[in-house]
Amino acid sequence: MKAAVFHGPRDVRIENVPDPGGPGADGVVLEVMRAAICGTDASEWDHGPILCRPGVVLGHEFVGRVVDVGSDVTDVRVGDRVVSGAGISCGSCQWCLRGRTNLCAEYRTLGLQIDGGLAEYAASPAAICRHVPDACDDDAAAMTQPLAVALHALSRVAQRSDEAVAVIGAGGIGSFIIAGACRRAVEGRVVAIDIDTERLATASALGASETVDATGLDLAELLRELSDGVGFDVVIEASGAPHAPSAAIAGARRGGRVLLVGLHRTPREIDLTQTIVREIDIVTTVAHVCDSDIPAALELLAVSDVAVLTAGPRIPLDALVEDGLRPLAERRAPGKILVDPRA
Repeated sequence: MKAAVFHGPRDVRIENVPDPGGPGADGVVLEVMRAAICGTDASEWDHGPILCRPGVVLGHEFVGRVVDVGSDVTDVRVGDRVVSGAGISCGSCQWCLRGRTNLCAEYRTLGLQIDGGLAEYAASPAAICRHVPDACDDDAAAMTQPLAVALHALSRVAQRSDEAVAVIGAGGIGSFIIAGACRRAVEGRVVAIDIDTERLATASALGASETVDATGLDLAELLRELSDGVGFDVVIEASGAPHAPSAAIAGARRGGRVLLVGLHRTPREIDLTQTIVREIDIVTTVAHVCDSDIPAALELLAVSDVAVLTAGPRIPLDALVEDGLRPLAERRAPGKILVDPRA
């Protein structure tokens, strides 16, 4: 089968590799109908390996049709259309037993440490697969995993319906966070901040109360200005920009919350004294919890136009590097890039 294999920095090749083979007693094999790529894939291509194991098949965002099931699998059948979660957890460590499977002591990720879904076929544990509603086409279903990451992030900050929320960064995960936050903000407001006009246009279409181009502006001052000097109830930092975490803290109101989503290559400096005396809660987030976040993402995709509004081009697997990974790494990707492994 054809697959996108990571070998090292700037070295991802579309190769013929063996099919996954048997699924194992508790697994399934999927014919991949659609996959998507994200910033992690592009970062690994650009300057990895960071999390990737060289030789791994990339891809942790995908939907497929079941072609084989293990002997112990009862909830999934051949012919079912399912999405796979990204993370594989052990189910028995203290974090798994408390429902925090994304923090599993033995956590592994499809497409990073284990062969993933940027291929014609992929194997996955049945336990992290969920049925796709008929209302979700393949393009929409391929966005389930990143939307689940966004919804998990929002669950960490416990946004209330009447709160003022600022989201810094309206890119891949940021746009999904905006979509989820807007559905919660019944009496509140959601302000999207970015330096890309196309991303801001998408944020507006997703329901943002306001969009602001922060090009050339002091981000901390901008947040205070947008909140009449008081600060936002919740500031969500989803850009990964070096100055954004400290600005997010400065832009939160007394007793407010800051959610850090964007990853950083190097340590960042923040003013701890001002954070403490203003009693700002700093919350972080990673990945998703399959049992809760994947179903929530599928439900939202089935009843909304989130997928249509965030979708970018659909490309064949052979074009993954030049039309997918490269533009994403260079921050010029027009929306969520989808891959058809059989095109």
